[in-house]
Amino acid sequence: MKKILLVYNPVSGHAAFRTRLDTVIENFQRRGIFLSVYRTQADDNSNFADCVKLSGADGIIAAGGDGTLHAVINWLKKNSLDLPVGVIGSGTSNDFAAHLNIDAENYFDAIAQGRTRPVDLGLVNGSEYFINVASAGVFTSIAHEVGSRLKNFLGKSAYYLRGLGELRNFKAVTFDITADGRKFSVEAFLFLVLNSPSVAGFKKISSAAQIDDGLLDLLLLKKNSPRSLMTVARKILAGSTVDDDENIFSLRARTFEISSAAALTGDLDGEAGDPLPLRIETCRHALNFFC
Repeated sequence: MKKILLVYNPVSGHAAFRTRLDTVIENFQRRGIFLSVYRTQADDNSNFADCVKLSGADGIIAAGGDGTLHAVINWLKKNSLDLPVGVIGSGTSNDFAAHLNIDAENYFDAIAQGRTRPVDLGLVNGSEYFINVASAGVFTSIAHEVGSRLKNFLGKSAYYLRGLGELRNFKAVTFDITADGRKFSVEAFLFLVLNSPSVAGFKKISSAAQIDDGLLDLLLLKKNSPRSLMTVARKILAGSTVDDDENIFSLRARTFEISSAAALTGDLDGEAGDPLPLRIETCRHALNFFC
């Protein structure tokens, strides 16, 4: 019998996954899968590796948002645990799950059949992995400043409402970039280093980003007028890609070194990361993902 460890975040999204737990267990059991459960803690998950080993799991499923998936991947990698990973999106932001177009019923079948694909990860400063996006600049602090109550009540709208309130305070900074040995200096409001093209609830910001090509895609929103900024925003809201827009600086590489004289903190999959400078490298096919 296949064994799966379900890792769920009790406060993710609308904090409603607990009401789905019995249905999820039933779906796994109906497919001949024995399910054990790990409930994440806000302060200490140091026993996670021991729970994985004791469970004898053949795979890990993260139930939560991008932040929960990010945490699970890092706990596994930092404890040298090589298991396939999947996700049941139930957070405020579920960008990676959205990119894979995960459908719950079909997804249970994929897990039961052991269907996986290799995906890339990004590694920041040699210590922290991300699966979807690394960023810094305006907007990137919003996810950390918006309270969990507001996020659970309004969902993604909480981020956008906070962002609109900050428009008048937008200030560009100079980013110094080395990409596979090539050097650039760009005055911009923010940068995104993408593994998948799905960011902030929008499924196709980049036309080039792929999760298994051994490359990461860098997008910078260049310093420009409010009118130009709104042009880019309209494209994103319409579901269009923006990597070829004149207001966007874009390139692809295996490694990036990004610095700025401004005091900025990186964001990894919606979670606070290291302050700049950042060294970001692609770890090709570093994870097997249920799909």
